[in-house]
Amino acid sequence: MPVRTPNKRPLTLRDVSEASGVSEMTVSRVLRNKGDVSEATRKRVQDAAKQLGYVPNKIAGALASQRVNLVAVIIPSLGNMVFPEVLSGVSEVLANTDLQPVVGVTDYLPEKEEKVLFEMLSWRPSGVIIAGLEHSDASRAMLRQAGCPVVEIMDVDGEPVDACVGISHRRAGRKMAESILQNGYRRIGFLGTKMPLDHRARKRFEGFTQTLAKSGIEITDQEFYSGGSALAKGRELTQKMLERTPDLDFLYYSNDMIGAGGLLYLLEKGYDVPGQIGIAGFNGVELLDGLPRKLASMDACRREIGQRAAQILADRVANPDTDEGLVVELTPKLQPGETLNRT
Repeated sequence: MPVRTPNKRPLTLRDVSEASGVSEMTVSRVLRNKGDVSEATRKRVQDAAKQLGYVPNKIAGALASQRVNLVAVIIPSLGNMVFPEVLSGVSEVLANTDLQPVVGVTDYLPEKEEKVLFEMLSWRPSGVIIAGLEHSDASRAMLRQAGCPVVEIMDVDGEPVDACVGISHRRAGRKMAESILQNGYRRIGFLGTKMPLDHRARKRFEGFTQTLAKSGIEITDQEFYSGGSALAKGRELTQKMLERTPDLDFLYYSNDMIGAGGLLYLLEKGYDVPGQIGIAGFNGVELLDGLPRKLASMDACRREIGQRAAQILADRVANPDTDEGLVVELTPKLQPGETLNRT
């Protein structure tokens, strides 16, 4: 996998000045949002800075050439059980160093990721851990110009800016489809988050449907939603889908929380699970082990991803020449539970 080497020379006001065609003083006023500057000039400077990936340095005076012992950890959500486990892994490793994680949340929105990244990089952290491989052009430019180690996490299906740690979500989708087919299920419904915002769910769906297609099977029905991964949402989606397509024999959920809601609905309505209808989720959330029936799922290696990412970053801070461009792919484990195997 090709890896781009970040530019080690930090960008300066002069770079933005030359790119925008205005003076360094004017650039400074625009970026500090100070002084009287025309809207056209302001936009020209902002566009130039955005394209370059320039982030102002908020560390003053004599400290300008140094970095604070902070690690920017940028994740899409704290509203489900996935990312708190990743953060636990990060914190476990960094607790043995002088580095301190600081968390920013993007809500899966590229424009919010740009804003969070801009603010965090302006404090010159010692490193960045950021979820996903898909970013806007402005965010990728900032990451390349960050001048510190960058570790993208959760996914390896793509080209990282620097280092990355995660699983192949396409492979995870393929493994789940293979297991479902092996157990004789053929009329399969998919329930999940809207794909444009959740790239990893989209990749799992791609791997899943491609594997089904090789056996001549298409998704029978599908239902997408936006919002949090709630039990109530799983119940609602399951009821809606089965009312529309009552002869489904398997339901595949994009995460465990809506899968758990679906399981509770099915058991309440008297379905034979997994004889009449099988179900599976994704993430292997231990919190759900107390369900009436153990949900089939896939362990996404969340805590280990956090640990490995933090260790790579800590090693790179201690020795900047260590493991640049490293890609660590972990292997998710299928957990059949009690809702997948018919035998």
